[in-house]
Amino acid sequence: MRRRLFLLAVLLSVPALPSSAAETGAPEPGPPSRLFSIKPKRAAEDPERLPGSAQPDTDLIDVPTTAVLDYGGYAAKTRFFSHGGMLQHVSFGVFHRLNIGASLNVDRLIGSDETTRVRAPNVQAKYRFFDGDHLIPSFAVGFDGQGYLYNRDGKRYNNRHRGFFVVASQELFVPGLETHPVFNISDFDSNSIYGAIPLSLNIRDRAALMAEWDNISDWSTSRINAGLRVYVTPGLHIDFALRGIGQGGRFSDDTVRGPERAVQLSYRGNF
Repeated sequence: MRRRLFLLAVLLSVPALPSSAAETGAPEPGPPSRLFSIKPKRAAEDPERLPGSAQPDTDLIDVPTTAVLDYGGYAAKTRFFSHGGMLQHVSFGVFHRLNIGASLNVDRLIGSDETTRVRAPNVQAKYRFFDGDHLIPSFAVGFDGQGYLYNRDGKRYNNRHRGFFVVASQELFVPGLETHPVFNISDFDSNSIYGAIPLSLNIRDRAALMAEWDNISDWSTSRINAGLRVYVTPGLHIDFALRGIGQGGRFSDDTVRGPERAVQLSYRGNF
């Protein structure tokens, strides 16, 4: 009888076998990085996504990022710029990682000016082909045919369209601070390569500070842009931007070369 009681006490004193990696002292695999990850169609599919958090920004002021809309997602952007002009964008997530869209520029829509003109629509496309990680940036390629500030005399835009581009996005040393360098070719006849160096700082999904050095080829034609993005809801944000900071002079059609104030409303959702 004493022997049986002794064996029972020994068994009860033995600790339970480890049931997880944490109990063995081995490190558990951490959650996958959400750095520029493509968001699922429904927030419930992403356990790391906080309710009410903003989606990744597919672009900043003028420069694209590597983020894309969800499959089945859509976005509409309305920009109001100088001289009562309006630029309307729509885009769709037609396939996983692939977005296509179109834009329409209307000059002098707002105000009493009777010379309102609708310009020819243009198309956009972007494909994110690499998601990246904490060390390697994500990458996307695309095409943007929309320019800015239409020149009626030259029948072209004073700020040329971006054309074919390659963009990389990576978070820097501070959480929420990201860079999105871009290389692009807008004119295939000359094959001139341009670039852009933008920075964005997301502040707790409430607001974002944006800065861009765009159209880098030579100093006289490059532009410095800065702006503030306010996230009203997860799908709606408002941008206040200043384009062409420090620029002066006039374009060939005698319009002022800058700076230019712009306001943009953006809304995103899913079908």
